[in-house]
Amino acid sequence: MNNFLSTVENVNNAVNGFVWGLPMLILLVGTGILMTCLTRFFQISHIRHWISNTIGGIFKDSHVTAHTKKNDTQISQFQSLCTALAATIGTGNIAGVAAAIVSGGPGAIFWMWIVAFFGMMTNFSENVLGIYYRRRNERNEWCGGAMYYLSDGLGSKPGCRYIGSILAVLFSIFCIFASFGIGNMGQINSIAVNMNTAFGVPSIVTGILLMILAALVIVGGLKRIASVTEKLVPFMAIIYMICAIIVCLVHIDQFGAVFTSIIKSAFGMRAVGGGIVGSGVAMAVQWGMKRGVFSNEAGLGSSVMVHSSSNVREPVVQGMWGIFEVFADTIIVCTITAFAVLSSGLVDLETGTVISDQVSTALVAEAFSTVFGKFGYAFIAIAILLFAFSTTLGWSQYGSKAFEYLFGRKNIKFYHIIFVVFIVFGATMDLTLAWDLSDTFNGMMAIPNLIGVISLSGTVMKITRNYVQRNILHQNIKPMLSAIDDIQELHERELRKKLENDEVETA
Repeated sequence: MNNFLSTVENVNNAVNGFVWGLPMLILLVGTGILMTCLTRFFQISHIRHWISNTIGGIFKDSHVTAHTKKNDTQISQFQSLCTALAATIGTGNIAGVAAAIVSGGPGAIFWMWIVAFFGMMTNFSENVLGIYYRRRNERNEWCGGAMYYLSDGLGSKPGCRYIGSILAVLFSIFCIFASFGIGNMGQINSIAVNMNTAFGVPSIVTGILLMILAALVIVGGLKRIASVTEKLVPFMAIIYMICAIIVCLVHIDQFGAVFTSIIKSAFGMRAVGGGIVGSGVAMAVQWGMKRGVFSNEAGLGSSVMVHSSSNVREPVVQGMWGIFEVFADTIIVCTITAFAVLSSGLVDLETGTVISDQVSTALVAEAFSTVFGKFGYAFIAIAILLFAFSTTLGWSQYGSKAFEYLFGRKNIKFYHIIFVVFIVFGATMDLTLAWDLSDTFNGMMAIPNLIGVISLSGTVMKITRNYVQRNILHQNIKPMLSAIDDIQELHERELRKKLENDEVETA
């Protein structure tokens, strides 16, 4: 067994070095920069609009949170967000942030922010394309994602038919493997390690219990997953945020030094005796970007598979939920986690050296323990349990959609069985190898997706401009809602009916 794991680790290291090399990072950030420019900095220029229509809409528009009927296979906009956040707000926000600080220094947090800022528009573009190219399957469920805009979008361009189809198949294969890495074994392993450390629960027991719980939810399909996550995600996020903010407030006198350390470390300005010490700019950039993508998943093309099942009709509306998803995950949750760790005296803010012997989630737990004592360790263990388990539920849906694309709807149960069984393997794996595998599958999945987003960037720009002209500038022009004529006509009629109903209610 040890020889097998050693072989897997060696192969993974070779592949990881390729997919997370300089070209990949340029492609990742470059795509976000491109989409930001083409949409005229939509995340800033229309910030009031997207906030009002996402988190603001929860409080003023019943359509955002209203559940669909029992026989309706769609889910609400809020459910799609919660399911997507369930998959993104996970160990990346706790263990991932700690790993970034340990390996890349405080400066890694700055590069996480940069990735998130441009990643907002990458996620936006994925969602816009996902809604625009989605279709119905034989059970009348929406099917959307990178595989569809690669095959139908890129594939419709002259001379690109086979390229689009090949990339769609590759994306689906990588997505299935990623669902076992980032979405299953990496998450479950973090739960098992923390439950064993905090409460002495054997890893195999944790694995079996989580396997049973996951099976009960996953077998119910997307609507049951969405029903669970819309309750679990807001609860766990709010509780975690409150406790993390308390830690930050107790150490608020350190905030100036923390922010200074992040900026200096990001640009290699931590000099001692004339020489740069610590991990340096390259490590800060690399780890900040890797952990940033692991956390918010912008560029992977993963969450769009859930967003495409929303009952929304406007591609840009679901795109705005993509912006909020990255904002909430990285700019808010990851930042607060980072400040809690850096302000707790566990890191030398002058050199960026981690003083504590703890790593990964244990480092965050130690930061919480400076305020809450032993409860801090127990709280992080429970937070990891909820965060990581919800991530597993979300990723089971991503893998299901990729599996459906390759093998058809009727064979999904086979994927579900394998996915659930791998939960036990994840609980007993080495944590380092689990993280490394997740990194590799992340990168491999992102490559075909980003090629699709870049090749269809003009389409995203046209759809966004069309939306802005109609909904912000109030121009009377034909909407761009779907690449499929029948769905386009149907959505147009639905929008007209909604407009008429709104006018009646206003009158």
